[in-house]
Amino acid sequence: MELDDIIRARRSVRRFRPDPVERDKIFQCLEAALMAPSACNAQPWHFVIVDDTELKERLAAEAFSGIYAGTRFAGRAPVLVAVVADPDWLPKAGGAIRKTDFHLIDIGIAGEHFVLKAAELGLGTCWLGWFHESKARKVLGIARGKKIEIMLAVGYPQDGPAPARQCKTLEEIYTFNPNGQQLRQA
Repeated sequence: MELDDIIRARRSVRRFRPDPVERDKIFQCLEAALMAPSACNAQPWHFVIVDDTELKERLAAEAFSGIYAGTRFAGRAPVLVAVVADPDWLPKAGGAIRKTDFHLIDIGIAGEHFVLKAAELGLGTCWLGWFHESKARKVLGIARGKKIEIMLAVGYPQDGPAPARQCKTLEEIYTFNPNGQQLRQA
């Protein structure tokens, strides 16, 4: 598959087949994530892969409980991936000056590399930001000072290709050379 085709076809998957995901495919996704650029090459991410059924069920029961029940579907994915960050890593001073959490940008890039590679391999993914982080940290034994920024549900999609997504027009998302003009609102 060409990159353009992968980008156009990739969708968030919320219904997964129960088939296990081959670890070789997970490693290929991790290798893609490893190639992501990061500020000062800090690579402030650690991917915690949960494919053990018992641990995954316990993680899902805790992470997707209470007000987070809307993401309970993710527990039916054969694999859950917790992307853990160290928010206190090296380029913090530059981030404080710019008021930018560079580690979040870096994790976003690495996570996108992961999900695009997964799509190329025929896997479906869903990017999850809505989960009970402290309960998930406890189940996974994540050290104090580290934070699970996102989780990814990974598996083979149950349904066929998703319908085309509704996107803004190309003209709505760019401005060339604004020359002091106010940018139009998104």
